[in-house]
This record gives sequence, C-alpha cells and structure tokens, in this order.
Amino acid sequence: MTTLRKPLRGLSVRCLRYSIIPTLDHAVSAVTLALALAGSLPIALAQSALSLQDARQKMVEEEITGAGVRNARVIDAMLTTPRHEFVAAKYRKQAYLDMSLPIGAKQTISSPFIVALMTESIDPKPSEKILEVGTGSGYQAAVLSPLVKHVYSIEIVESLGRKAARTLRRLKYDNVSLKIGDGYQGWAQHAPFDKIIVTCSPEQVPQRLVEQLKEDGLMVIPVGERYQQTLYLLTKSQGKLKTKALRPTLFVPMTGVAEGQRVVKPDPSRPTMVNGGFEDEVEPSQHIPGWYYQRQIRRESLPEAPEGDYVVTFQNEIDGRPSRALQGFPIDGRKVRQIEIAAWAKPQNVTEGSNPDMAAAVVVSIYDENRRDVGRVWLGPWRGTDDWRHNKRKFDVPRDAREAILRIGLFGATGKISFDDVQIRVENR
Repeated sequence: MTTLRKPLRGLSVRCLRYSIIPTLDHAVSAVTLALALAGSLPIALAQSALSLQDARQKMVEEEITGAGVRNARVIDAMLTTPRHEFVAAKYRKQAYLDMSLPIGAKQTISSPFIVALMTESIDPKPSEKILEVGTGSGYQAAVLSPLVKHVYSIEIVESLGRKAARTLRRLKYDNVSLKIGDGYQGWAQHAPFDKIIVTCSPEQVPQRLVEQLKEDGLMVIPVGERYQQTLYLLTKSQGKLKTKALRPTLFVPMTGVAEGQRVVKPDPSRPTMVNGGFEDEVEPSQHIPGWYYQRQIRRESLPEAPEGDYVVTFQNEIDGRPSRALQGFPIDGRKVRQIEIAAWAKPQNVTEGSNPDMAAAVVVSIYDENRRDVGRVWLGPWRGTDDWRHNKRKFDVPRDAREAILRIGLFGATGKISFDDVQIRVENR
C-alpha cells in the first residue's frame, strides 16, 4: 500500500523551479546561457502556468458547469486539479479538452466531464471514506482527495498503479492510499466505505463491492457490454441496491475476474451501429440509447424522416461549444479490409467554427490495441442549408486497428444539422 500526501491548491510549485548545474567543462557556456535566459525564463514559465490555468478555467466553464454540474465543491476540485500532470507530455496540449486520452497499458484517462459527473453523483462529504476501483492515471483520486477524508484506490495494472502513486506523491496528496490488485474484490481491509466510484465497466455489479458499501451508501458504476454501457447510481438499502440510470457511457472494461465472467463479447470482425436510426425510445434520463457524450442534441419525430419516424438534431449558437454524440465499436484490421460509413444529413444555416476542426460532420477515429490513434476519416463537412441528402464514404482499415469511435454533430460549428440512419458496413479481407 502506498500512502500519499496532501494536495497543493492549483498548480504544483515544483513546475516553476529550475536550476542549472554545469559540469566543469561546460561551466562558462552554461553560465552564459543562464544569464541570457535569466529575464525570459521566469516570464515563459509564468506564461505557461497561466495558459494551463486559463485552459482549465475554460474547460470547467464550458465542459463542466456548462454541461450541468452544479456542486460547488466538485467544481472547485475540477478548477484546482492539474489534469496535465496526469497525462504524458505529448498529450498535455489536449489535457483540458473534454476527451479521454491514452495513459498506456490499453487504458485511458476519463474525460473531465465524466469525472465531474461521477464525483457529483456520489455527493462526497469531508468526513467520508471513498473506494475507487480503477486508479488509472490517478486523476479521479486527485479530484476526490480534497472533497473527502480518505480515498482508497485500486489498480490492477501494476505499471499504471506505480506511476499513479508517484504522481500523486509528487503532487502531495496525503489522503490517498493506493493498492495494486483486482478491484472486483474490493478492499475488505478498509471496508465498509461511504461511497464507491468505479471507473471501469463490468458486465454485472460485483457482489464484493456491494458487500463493502455501507448501508445507505452510494456507488456510481458503468455496467454493460463492452461498447454499450449505462452509468448507474446505486443506493444500498437494507442490503439491496436501488438503481438509477444516469446516462449511456463508454469505459474501458473491468479486467481480471470481471472480464473472465463476461457473457456478451464483441465481434471485431462484424462491427455494427446501435440505434443508428434513433428509433429506440428515449431513456428516463432523457438520453438517446446507444449514444454517449450527448451535447446540444434532441430526438424529434419528423414526417419527412428518411428512415423510420425519428431523427436527431444538433443545434449550437456559440462558436466552439460542443454539440455531438459518440458511439464506439470493435474492429479488427486483420479481418476487416474496408468500412463504408453512411448517413442522411440535413444542414440548416451551418457555419464552421473558428478552428478548422469545428465543422458539421460524421467522423470515425480508429485506434490500435494500445488505444493510439491510427486513422481518421470524415463524412462531410456540411455547410449552409440543404435538403435531406444521403452521404457515404469508403475507407481502408489499417491492419493494426482494434477499435473505433464514430462521432456525429456540429463539433463547435454553429447552426443546426439533423442526422438519420447512421450506418457502418464492412468488407472483410
């Protein structure tokens, strides 16, 4: 077990301390360089820290509070937790975008909104003891740390657990204890827990976690098939669970015992879309089944719908504001040679955003077994106003492809666009 120390508020001061320790042979050149940089280095470092702080502030305003998170303590934790410290240097420019990022060992750091949503859903209190299953990078534990008395976090991948422990220790989170092990079993030594937060998806709720949750305690957990999951808030009452569906979601699978017990497994040689025609009834949570990260979207019945009775419409009036929905699917490039993506679309007064990527489109991103981006293809972009038209495009699948995410929406463009009958068709090798 690794016990970690107290968090600093905001950015770690360690990132602002630099020193030059020259060898004898390079003393003169090093001193010259130090003198030359003496004026510019502090300014550059301050600007860098400010730019990260500004990016984090913007992320919270647009992606956290702008998406409905209201708990003031959770918002403050999101504002003061340096997410860039929990990702590799090459991803730091993306640290304050609302997206998951690879952290190695086929795992990802969850998007900031999901972290905030899950944290808010369990309503953490200063006196409480929390169990986190799936430490990953350590970011979720860092967000929880200032909100509760103690965080117990379990990570099954040893390399990730040790790296997270180093990061949390360096940033001085002293009320986080980390253990390498299978989170399916929980952490009986420190049970019962007031709240449990699970950041990986089993097919069924692990009974050991239910047993280790206090009476009237809360658990937030994504449950379901590998690419079709629902985020649930569970309340333990008289030893049993009351369930509340929060929204469709997509997490990495819970490995170990949980994965071995999985009954429904994906077929990467025959990927398909779920609810691509948007005919499935909307859930009590008001989210459209099969799609996740839904922003600025509504399902509506139209007489002129190209397929069935329903379509989805994205509408956005603010340049850069997210307006999208996503869906993941497995795909094995060793078996699938080509994919065709197809969709009906109807744009209305669509204008691209200030960034070239802010455009109305259907986008497929392809990832390898380590969740690194190995390809991307666009259908669109759509501009202006047009009637319903059917659009399709074929593309070759890289052999190292193992999974993909299909995104639809405005992605920061303004105006309105409707979609129907979003489909993928594959041609095997």
